Amino acid sequence: MTAVVTMGAVGLTYPGPPSVRALLPTDFVVERGEYVTIMGPSGSGKSTFLNILGLLDRPTEGTFALDGIDVSSLRERQRAALRANRIGFVFQAFHLMPYRTATENVALAQLYSGVPLAKRMANARAALDRVGMSHRADALPKTLSGGERQRVAIARALAHGPSLLLCDEPTGNLDTTTSGSILELLDELHAAEMTLVVITHDPQVAARGQRKVTIRDGMLDE
Repeated sequence: MTAVVTMGAVGLTYPGPPSVRALLPTDFVVERGEYVTIMGPSGSGKSTFLNILGLLDRPTEGTFALDGIDVSSLRERQRAALRANRIGFVFQAFHLMPYRTATENVALAQLYSGVPLAKRMANARAALDRVGMSHRADALPKTLSGGERQRVAIARALAHGPSLLLCDEPTGNLDTTTSGSILELLDELHAAEMTLVVITHDPQVAARGQRKVTIRDGMLDE
């Protein structure tokens, strides 16, 4: 079975002057169905690594394949299409449209994928049900708690059936109890064979992963 993520000596240097080596050459593989956490302090290179993983930045060296597709030579339009179809993003800030219902927010993620409206709405309702939010499908974000908003954001990331769920500090804006419920949801998604990469500075969040990777000064270490 093809790994979801395969990186060979991937590195990134930002041009100067002076140039900055943000990520040292890194080998990194995520098998289908794995739950990997990446932990490091501020300035460690987490954001750089996230941007490469999410096809937002191009590495300046090495090779990177997503679902067996070599992304190194793809044009920006092709990279954007691959990102839209195969990666689901969950952020610390929920990024929900304030005047759209939960269902509409989730459906918006598929707006440019060519999926007909009826199918987008059906996918959105199914994703909300998957994260335990079907009872709040018609609610506006301002009427939802922080935990509920993050569940809607996770549903939005799941709606198009991605190969990889990429989470950046998914509990950073939540209290301890609510954080626990979101981490339990991620555990459930992993149990259902979703491939997860969670980037965090929190040791308790990092400990939930099947594999824990640390990053410091642009260098990954398992």
